Amino acid sequence: MNEVVTIELARAGDLERITSLVNRAGETGTANFATSPEPLEQWIDEWERTSSTHPWLVARSSGDVLGFAKASAHRARGAYRWTAEVSIYIDEERRARGLGTALYGVLIPFLGAQGFVTLLAGITAGHTASERLHARAGFIRCGTFHRAGWKMGGWHDVGYWELQLGGGLEPAPVRGVAEVWEARGGGGLSLTAAPRR
Repeated sequence: MNEVVTIELARAGDLERITSLVNRAGETGTANFATSPEPLEQWIDEWERTSSTHPWLVARSSGDVLGFAKASAHRARGAYRWTAEVSIYIDEERRARGLGTALYGVLIPFLGAQGFVTLLAGITAGHTASERLHARAGFIRCGTFHRAGWKMGGWHDVGYWELQLGGGLEPAPVRGVAEVWEARGGGGLSLTAAPRR
């Protein structure tokens, strides 16, 4: 049976599930470099500080958060304000069903509408599914940080990927999340997810 999945802005009530997804990724592999669980309070603080300027999206079905994607500032200095880093996490049981593509299908044009010019993503070497997802979304590999992290008994390289959204001359000010969301009609994107095989 197919399920309807909606891509929408994350709410405060989603942060416990978001933290759970991140901590599970940190616990089970090297895609996330956390070496101990991150507290919910840390994610609440980050969401409160950044969600008005950088979108946090969730893929939701029957009230459950199946995955999320978000943007964050690349660096703090002013000249970087048109560059955002993106990250995405999908529940282990829901991978390979198009949720990552759907989340980026909303997040990337949303960031473009805000006025961001360059998007960056870091991918630990060997995570080919993530590399394929980002390549499908238009990212290209632009560099590698060698031996960037030690985890699970070994050193890991991190590939950096970039996506240019446009902009040539002086960029316009970046718009806030609420302004762009309302301009887009204030609603999420619905899709029907294929059944898991």
